[in-house]
Amino acid sequence: MSEPLRLGIAGLGTVGVGVVRIIEEKAALLEARTGRKIKITAVSARSQSKDRGVDLTPYAWETDPVALAKRDDVDVFVELVGGSEGPAKDAIEAALAAGKDVVTANKALLAEHGQTLAETAEAADLVLRFEAAVAGGIPVVKSLTEGLAGNGITRVLGVMNGTCNYILTRMEETGQGYNVLFDECGRLGYLEADPNLDVGGIDAGHKLAILSSIAFGTKVNFAGVELEGIQDITLDDIRQAADLGYKIKLLGVAQITGRGLEQSMTPCLVSDSSPMAQLQGGTNMVVLEGDEVGQIVLRGAGAGEGPTASAVLSDIIDIARGTRLTTFGQPASTLKDAPAARSAAVARYYLRLTLVDKPGALAKITAALGDNGVSIDRMRQYAHESGSAPVLIVTHKTTSDNLNAALEQLKDSDVTVGRPVAIRIEEV
Repeated sequence: MSEPLRLGIAGLGTVGVGVVRIIEEKAALLEARTGRKIKITAVSARSQSKDRGVDLTPYAWETDPVALAKRDDVDVFVELVGGSEGPAKDAIEAALAAGKDVVTANKALLAEHGQTLAETAEAADLVLRFEAAVAGGIPVVKSLTEGLAGNGITRVLGVMNGTCNYILTRMEETGQGYNVLFDECGRLGYLEADPNLDVGGIDAGHKLAILSSIAFGTKVNFAGVELEGIQDITLDDIRQAADLGYKIKLLGVAQITGRGLEQSMTPCLVSDSSPMAQLQGGTNMVVLEGDEVGQIVLRGAGAGEGPTASAVLSDIIDIARGTRLTTFGQPASTLKDAPAARSAAVARYYLRLTLVDKPGALAKITAALGDNGVSIDRMRQYAHESGSAPVLIVTHKTTSDNLNAALEQLKDSDVTVGRPVAIRIEEV
């Protein structure tokens, strides 16, 4: 029998406690599946006295995660602290310098420093694994690095933030506005310490940047992700999109073209008959498209103790079995610099405009669209309100440049009130 695999776990929040619980409760199962014992030797967190619902007395305690990372009785350093800088980064760097393999759930750190950390790990013949960093319990990283390794990936898309999906689906179900449901998420503990990481699309953008690197063999480029959150989505958008047969999702889309790497995390409309539209609450879905396999759809819990801890354990189990994979699916030294590019792909768009209630207003709208090569597929006008009239338009396929030019032209007209809303319709 092989020697036990000894773990040092930094961070004893929801996920860290979940990892401890699984290792304690399923020790025999883990040993049977790996051929060796998996044991925790030491842990680290800010407060030792806090009741976390699991017995931590058998393990050595370190207040400083860097000290934990350097311990001689730790083979694998498990980082569950979070944050792109500070203790998490310092501790992972210390672990790699001390010759430890690393498992992390830290998407922000990987999105900002993944290339450097991967090069450091691989130069020392160490592994840096992060299944739990993207989409919780969904094994999307393993799907790309292992199951679909024989494919050229053509597109990655998905709903990757459960908080945003919860707010959007609850807006539709309850008729409550964004602000009310944002406050509800705060009470339920669904929001990050900085809520804009969730509702601003940043958290999901980190995940998309990581998946893009694996899918397309490029260096992680979070700065190249086009980001737009859900803060400006109104109940009117939710209801009127439904009238037209669509639902609104915060959707990540990535593909590589001759222009460069296109990455966007923005609100999109999807057909209400699509699997993506049926996604409720905090559930995530990632769609992978490969040249050999076609389309693969992965759906499951995107967060929570059990699902995320399960993903952490999957990486630990690989290390226990002796599986040694490069960080992003190929040597970090071979990852390409891909220029960031805004999508030039044609798509249909949903437009919401408020027209001044006067003769010729609608004609000016259609003229501005037509002047810029944007044709109308469907249009719906709602009851007049206080001298203005809401109008919804679904365009035929066009480019974002053409659409933006038309909207810019309308800004200088006297027939619209407020800012038009334009949302891409994504075919899933």
